Amino acid sequence: MSIEPTDGQVMIEHARVFATAAHCAIGQRRKYLETPYIEHPAAVAALVREHCPSRPELEAAAWLHDVLEDTEVSEMTLRELFPADVVELVVALSDLEGPEVGNRAARKRVSLERLARAGGDAQTVKYADLIHNTGSIVEHDPGFARIYLKEKRALLEAMDQGQDSLKRLAWASLEQAEARLGRR
Repeated sequence: MSIEPTDGQVMIEHARVFATAAHCAIGQRRKYLETPYIEHPAAVAALVREHCPSRPELEAAAWLHDVLEDTEVSEMTLRELFPADVVELVVALSDLEGPEVGNRAARKRVSLERLARAGGDAQTVKYADLIHNTGSIVEHDPGFARIYLKEKRALLEAMDQGQDSLKRLAWASLEQAEARLGRR
C-alpha cells in the first residue's frame, strides 16, 4: 500500500523506519566510526528538514538515499511503498553503476552526469549528503580525502540547481576541507 504524498509526516516516519531496517538488516556500519549506518541518513534528513521544512518528500528521500545503493532493497520494493516522486529522487541519488562501467573515475563521471541532470530536488539532498560525508572522510582518511574532494568539487561545479543555503554550505564544507588538508 502506497502512502499518499499529502501524509508528509507519516511518509517521513515510514521512510525512517524502512531505511533503519534496511541498513540494519545487512549490519551496515559507518566507515571509520563503526557506528550504526543509519546515523548518516538521519544527519542528511536533518539537514534537509532544516533547510526545506515544507518539503517532506525531500526529507523522506534523504532517509532513503542509500538503500538502493547499499542494501538488498530493490527499486520495485520502493515503488510499492513510497510515492513516485520520492522513489525518483532516490533513484537519481543512487550510484548503481557497476564495474562494467569502468574504474572509479568512470563511475564517478557517470554519477556526476546523472546528478547534473537530476534537477534541484535531487541536488538538494545530494548537497546534504556531501556536507555530512566530508568531515568524516577528511578526519579519518586524509589520503582518500584528496581524491574525494576533487570528485566533490567537480560534482558541485556540475550541480547548478537545488536549495541555495545547502548549496552554499556544501561549497563551504569543501573549501574548509581543502584548507584543512593544506590545499588551495
